[in-house]
Amino acid sequence: MDQATPPPVTLTLSRETPLDPPAALGRWREESPLRPMAYADGHMGWLATGHAVVRAVLADPRFSARAEHLHPALPEQKRRMSVVSSTPGFFLREDPPEHTRFRRLLTGQFTVRRMKALEPRIEKITSDMLDAMEAAGPPADLVRDFALPIPSLVICELLGVPYADHDRFQRDSSALLSFDSTAEQFAQAIRSLMGYLRGLVERRREEPDDGLISGLLSTGELTDDEVTGVAVLLLIAGHETTANMLALGTYTLLGEPEQLAALRKDPSLIDTAVEELLRYLTIVHLGPIRTALEDAEIGGRLVKAGQSVTLSLSAADRDPAKFGEPDTLDVGREAPGHVAFGHGIHQCLGQQLARVEMRIGYLALLNRFPGLSLAVPREEVVMRSNSAIYGVQRLPVTW
Repeated sequence: MDQATPPPVTLTLSRETPLDPPAALGRWREESPLRPMAYADGHMGWLATGHAVVRAVLADPRFSARAEHLHPALPEQKRRMSVVSSTPGFFLREDPPEHTRFRRLLTGQFTVRRMKALEPRIEKITSDMLDAMEAAGPPADLVRDFALPIPSLVICELLGVPYADHDRFQRDSSALLSFDSTAEQFAQAIRSLMGYLRGLVERRREEPDDGLISGLLSTGELTDDEVTGVAVLLLIAGHETTANMLALGTYTLLGEPEQLAALRKDPSLIDTAVEELLRYLTIVHLGPIRTALEDAEIGGRLVKAGQSVTLSLSAADRDPAKFGEPDTLDVGREAPGHVAFGHGIHQCLGQQLARVEMRIGYLALLNRFPGLSLAVPREEVVMRSNSAIYGVQRLPVTW
């Protein structure tokens, strides 16, 4: 630990170009993959931008995910941490053994085999969305008409949530993820979503179906409040992340004609294309945050007990020490190890489902509309930069 400690920085999410992480993150990573960072509440912690350091922290049991240990990296986070920490079932903010208890009950629902069995249903949902787009004719908003409905329908069916209520939970989810939401708007959105799903949990207890909510209730291991919290997490994560990847990935490919042509010519590239888009875009562009429970040496530096570490997944996935020419999109790239789904015990539970939805969604869209293109100039597409999940607000397309 004889490295000179660089001066502290303040986190920025401001992007110079829509598809690249903030340039400052790259400069800071080059200077030091782990460096001091000033947090919004005055805490002096750390920022991790290097791939190896990010993975090391995420895999280290000495670092906690519990909300009461964390400090807000940005002012916008201060108003939501207390709400999240007091919500039962939010296992994303739990450490073992509590986290293990929830994860054990859920892991079997998201296996590769289970996701494989869902493929015919996902293909049918995707085809129905494309049929509706084609019947309505161009132009279309790819977010509204394709990217958002597909994962929303799938996660609703998995959970046993009526898709007819999608306007309500999508509105609440958007408010929860938006940095523009006030403290009251955030609290109201979580109350609304928790209240809606708590009512559904109570109905499922009386009238069980074959959905995951009923499955969790049948175990007898979770309270209704805990099942509600789990359902909130899965419902938000299950549609917001994949929806943004489908839309932003399409926007990206339409701006990379050579890569798009390569994928059209050889659809067998879809597996590497999905992984490359996940790496290249890494849409979780704030956090996660971990806090040291004891002194820990990471990346040649001493992180003291009580210090928070903000992990920049997008910077890690553009680290040249891990990926050759990291700022270049290459749909044929064979380079496993990205952290778009996180790493360690909190690695995204639904990652296999997301992969299936993206593989099916991208190929079906490109096959149905060979002439797919943007319906507005590229620079007019509004990015979703004020949200914890990056993406596009709308994506007008034609064919």
